[in-house]
Amino acid sequence: RWFTHFYVVSVLWNGFLLICLFRAEFLGKSLPSWIQDMHHALGRDSQSKDTGIEHFSALLVLLLLWLHSCRRLAECLWTSVFSSGVIHFVQYCFGLGYYIAVGSTVLCQVPTNVRNGKKLSVQIGWYHIIGVMMYIWASLHQHRCLAILANLRKSRSGKVISLSHSVPFGDWFESVSCPHYFAELLIYVSMAITLGMHNVTWWCVVMYVLFNQALAAVLCHEFYQKNFSSYPKHRKAFIPLVF
Repeated sequence: RWFTHFYVVSVLWNGFLLICLFRAEFLGKSLPSWIQDMHHALGRDSQSKDTGIEHFSALLVLLLLWLHSCRRLAECLWTSVFSSGVIHFVQYCFGLGYYIAVGSTVLCQVPTNVRNGKKLSVQIGWYHIIGVMMYIWASLHQHRCLAILANLRKSRSGKVISLSHSVPFGDWFESVSCPHYFAELLIYVSMAITLGMHNVTWWCVVMYVLFNQALAAVLCHEFYQKNFSSYPKHRKAFIPLVF
């Protein structure tokens, strides 16, 4: 339930960064001075490569990240049915910091001369199209899987009747125990593709999401196997047919 707080922070913070970058890209405004200082501290000033397509890639990824946070917030508020379980306070603080850092990471991929108020034309590459299509595909499946989980605790009329765990079926649940975690990984991979596939920094973010979601998926998979004797044996934990 406390994950709702993460998405509130992400919507507000990354929405603010998105507005700042949009103003710089299309309205000729300068980025705030503290963002310029952050660029300088992270060594972005030393990079001379500067293309309009790189600017647009960062803007598009920041938009996708913000839309992802908006959808997840809406799902937390109106779709998911949470139990009474809570997370550790340290994990809670880390989660808040993560959603602040991940948006800032995208912004730091923008060459620093955007601060000079240069208006740049939109340059769409083939990887933008593939990345956005993959993002939409993974997001739709993640929403479907979260709805399936929520419906296990609801009656046909939509009323919550139980907070216990049940075995989910349908969509990607036919292949893996935690398809919503797998979809989360695909969403971050789609952003890496949108950035042109060569951004090492964002691939490090993808690796973090991979290990984080894989661990959660394995724990969940083991829970299903332990508590449901008839649990489908062909299901993998995280990645269909692989892991």
